[in-house]
Amino acid sequence: MAKYADYIKRIEIDSLWSGKKHVIWELNRQVNILSGINGMGKSTILNKVVKSVNTNGDIINHLLKGVKIDVEPADATHIRFDIIRSLDSPMLDNETLNMVDTRIRSALDFQLFHLQRKYLDYQVNIGNRIIAELQTGNTDAAQQLSEKKKRFQDIVDELFSETGKKIVRTENEIRFSQIGETLVPYQLSSGEKQILAILLTVLVEDNQSYVLFMDEPEVSLHIEWQKRLIDLCIELNPNVQIILTTHSPAVVMNGWMDSVTEVSDITL
Repeated sequence: MAKYADYIKRIEIDSLWSGKKHVIWELNRQVNILSGINGMGKSTILNKVVKSVNTNGDIINHLLKGVKIDVEPADATHIRFDIIRSLDSPMLDNETLNMVDTRIRSALDFQLFHLQRKYLDYQVNIGNRIIAELQTGNTDAAQQLSEKKKRFQDIVDELFSETGKKIVRTENEIRFSQIGETLVPYQLSSGEKQILAILLTVLVEDNQSYVLFMDEPEVSLHIEWQKRLIDLCIELNPNVQIILTTHSPAVVMNGWMDSVTEVSDITL
């Protein structure tokens, strides 16, 4: 029996609201974009699916929740997943924030704080594997292991180039240099924080198969970043399955129109 699923094949929801709107959604292995006007149930569908998978990744096809998830392989009991929401997320209370880091002022900052910890763990894991390859004389494999982190840094530098920000590559934690000043992620603009959170989320999964749910992630992103969003996620982890809701035509511009599903097409 496989513990972790590679991806979600099918989502069935008994009802979105008060016994109405039965949902059956057949999913693609890699990119699935849910579209529709406000109030059609895009975010509701995403939220119901996320709630049917608990924080440990257990797949809970519980009748009371009215959600059934079919995965590949079919006998998998868990799924790795993350969720990125729009910047409409509420501010956290000051007491909670100050206990963690006084520079944190929003839920997005809090998310970046936890991603920084995962990024440190990711670097340790990569470093250990590089050392193991070097000890066996496999320098090509060691170099390949370091490429994904370097590509992540190159992407972020490229995206932030208009404001002159560059990742400081001599530090393990993410820091930026800008005209001689050093910045932490909490000092970035809202759009910069959002794209950084998405790319970090993808990177630290370290090429494992997992599902990335995104609920209108483009809200604060520059339109050129919206166009590249899906491609960048897949580049950093080809094994990701993306399930997202969006209002933005830009998100599908780079050849993803065939991956769009209208809510009305999957509801009965």
